[in-house]
Amino acid sequence: MAEPHDLTALEQADAIRRGELSSAELVAHYLARVEALSDAVGAFVTVTADQARAQAKAADDVPADQRGPLHGVPTVLKDLTMTAGVRTTFGSAALADYVPPVDADVVTLLRAAGTVSLGKTTTSELGISLYSEGRVAPPARNPWGLDFTAGGSSGGSAAAVAAGLAPFAQGSDGGGSVRIPAALCGLVGYKPSRGVVSGGPFGFGGFGLPTPGPITRTVADAAAMLDAMAVPMPGEPYASPPLPDGGYLAAARRPGPRLRVGRFVAPMLAADQPVDPACLAAVDTAAAALAGAGHEVVDVAPPLGPDVWPLFETIWYVLALAPVPPEREAELLPLTRLMRERGHAVGVATLMGALSQLQLQVRQGMRAVAGYDLLLCPTLATPQAKVGWFSGAGDPADDFDRQRRFSPYCAVFNVTGQPSVSLPVALADGMPVGVMLTGRYGEDGRLLAAAAELEASIGWGDRHPEIWRAAPSATVNGV
Repeated sequence: MAEPHDLTALEQADAIRRGELSSAELVAHYLARVEALSDAVGAFVTVTADQARAQAKAADDVPADQRGPLHGVPTVLKDLTMTAGVRTTFGSAALADYVPPVDADVVTLLRAAGTVSLGKTTTSELGISLYSEGRVAPPARNPWGLDFTAGGSSGGSAAAVAAGLAPFAQGSDGGGSVRIPAALCGLVGYKPSRGVVSGGPFGFGGFGLPTPGPITRTVADAAAMLDAMAVPMPGEPYASPPLPDGGYLAAARRPGPRLRVGRFVAPMLAADQPVDPACLAAVDTAAAALAGAGHEVVDVAPPLGPDVWPLFETIWYVLALAPVPPEREAELLPLTRLMRERGHAVGVATLMGALSQLQLQVRQGMRAVAGYDLLLCPTLATPQAKVGWFSGAGDPADDFDRQRRFSPYCAVFNVTGQPSVSLPVALADGMPVGVMLTGRYGEDGRLLAAAAELEASIGWGDRHPEIWRAAPSATVNGV
């Protein structure tokens, strides 16, 4: 008999709608699992149990005709995301006591959709690394193998979903921070097109690189969560692309047209980085499935190459200069301090030159692949990494270079602003391996439809790590 956490987010919402579950029962179920398992996987920085119970009770009191597709379903929020009255550490001991006065727009929108937050999830310090191992919470560990990282910077969000501590999670992606942990943990990680989801109310848009995005078990759940978050907000620095007819969930469920898919495996940000055979095999599996569905799959050159890395690197250093109380700078991790030192050394002319050169390369790259509806490539060059591996040499410069080599694909599509999704395809040595599909800018609906088709063809289904069954919990109302 299924446990409540066996249900997808949309299935949970349907069960609430039918009266087979209440939001309060779901929240109680997940909070019990969080108490039992969160420390093992390092998923949470802050659990907001009392607030979640109150929100669930309020959700259950809403009349049926006023409920949306995700009404009453629990979720979690990344600890880079501001939450009014709830501690938001940005993954840093230097900000361990910070309590924002306002919610991020995405928090407001998810609450308006009727979802219930269970708390804040572990992230990398200031979101600058692709692993989540800081000083304010246990490291985010991969539920498929606890010696391995859950990734970053949305590592705690991915750990929570993969361990069955939440049905879906809010993450954010400025260089792969949704797609990387999703690939590591066997999940769907969706980075929307630039402008689809608001990054407000604070911030300047981060040169168009970061965006909130969903981490889920299925493409349909990701599309439904995107529907909740993709509400145009006044004053955003980037215009919102048009919504597909009926929204993103409807688009994901519609049969799509036959597409031209450009396939490549060469690492874009590290020319001399070998790609693990398991990652190559996963791309072959996805390419065969797409071809079997009638799509044309063609080998292409990557849209951008390693010469873009110094430009992206310069911008990433500047983005590390988030406000930190000067008296607490010493509490930052060595990698963060290195990034900030380099960021302070970047002059205005250098920054503007990097942005200009980057846009030139984006124009050239996008024109080269303009004849393709989708791009298919590995999500990562290596399927997994152990906790502590990136920082293991004790040299923050080596740490940063290891990250570049491990993930030489994802950040390019933050630069271009295209929608991009990591999908689980296979297991290698018992650990998940993902592939990445990327669509044309603004064509999120088409990308979601293709991703749903690939998901169904691959048949990842209900694969879960052993920890999924580790915590005792009673079924509710026979669900």
